[in-house]
Amino acid sequence: MSIKLPRQTGPTLAIPTETPPPLTALLQQTFPGCVNGWHQQHGDETVVLRHEGMVGVFTFLRDDPRCQFNLMIDLTATDDRRRVPRFEVVVHLKSIPLKHRLRVRIPVPETAPELDSITGLWVAADWYERECYDMYGIRFKGHPNLKRLLMWEGFEGHPLRKDYEKGRVQPLVQLRPVKERYDYGDRYEPVRTPAQN
Repeated sequence: MSIKLPRQTGPTLAIPTETPPPLTALLQQTFPGCVNGWHQQHGDETVVLRHEGMVGVFTFLRDDPRCQFNLMIDLTATDDRRRVPRFEVVVHLKSIPLKHRLRVRIPVPETAPELDSITGLWVAADWYERECYDMYGIRFKGHPNLKRLLMWEGFEGHPLRKDYEKGRVQPLVQLRPVKERYDYGDRYEPVRTPAQN
């Protein structure tokens, strides 16, 4: 059974009429036209960026002394079929010296779900980007080793996409013999249960 969902168009977050928080204002000033939306909750800012030129924005966020986002906490994706574009990559950053956080949301087109890799800026992004590729099918250009992380290589599709069929049967993996790492020899006696005695 298929559920029809209403489609949402336009920017992911509407730009509020109030004054933007400091990091958002800095990004709007430094990269005009790059911020598509923003909001703030509990003192943490969220910005929605265009995917064009995102590596330059992330480099600025990491290197500029007013930002100093030296820790990439998380990178994940969302899939909302009511939204256009339906995919969005979400990156959580933290500045340890300045003690502030930033959530960056980047809409990804459905027809060619691809973004630039940020593994050159934060090595921790490596496995997160592989997980996004594995679960959602979002490719990261320039990633050093973009292959499946959680599913096996023969797995068909991307299981966290909303259009992934619930009862889909995957091809079986051929089992290979496993060579034991250690030879335990006769040092260990098999454990016998009372029923075996």
